[in-house]
Amino acid sequence: MTAPTIQSTLPEASRQITGEALQGALVDLLDLSLLAKQAHWTIVGPRFRSLHLQLDEIVDTARAYADTVAERASAIGVAPDGRAATVARTTELPQPASGWTADDDVVSLLVEALGGAILRMRERIEATDRPDPVTQDIFIGMTAELEKQRWMFQAENH
Repeated sequence: MTAPTIQSTLPEASRQITGEALQGALVDLLDLSLLAKQAHWTIVGPRFRSLHLQLDEIVDTARAYADTVAERASAIGVAPDGRAATVARTTELPQPASGWTADDDVVSLLVEALGGAILRMRERIEATDRPDPVTQDIFIGMTAELEKQRWMFQAENH
């Protein structure tokens, strides 16, 4: 039996461009949630408590947006791929070292990870401008929140 497909109202070329942007965003967001949760579990240092809580904010934000992105992909007829193997194979985020992580190193890691994700989100905003302004709007709101989170982590280093 052949799996049913979801038909999109977007022209095929627009659906393909938008689907690729959504898949890239999904990988960034899923891995960001994993990276932040790993740091949440292994952070040590004088700022443990405040950063521990702030990391959970990142996890919650990334997971919520991952769901939004995956559902948008489905709505335009693109099957999202959030499998662990796909995320591991295609992520561009820096990875934390194993073991305990000093609070300063966690801050640096999150600033770097968020910075890379934001740059890619801005590329996706540009890529979806004409093909799918609905998806572009999702990316714009998401980027604003990621930039806010990056600012908060950057402020920890000053």
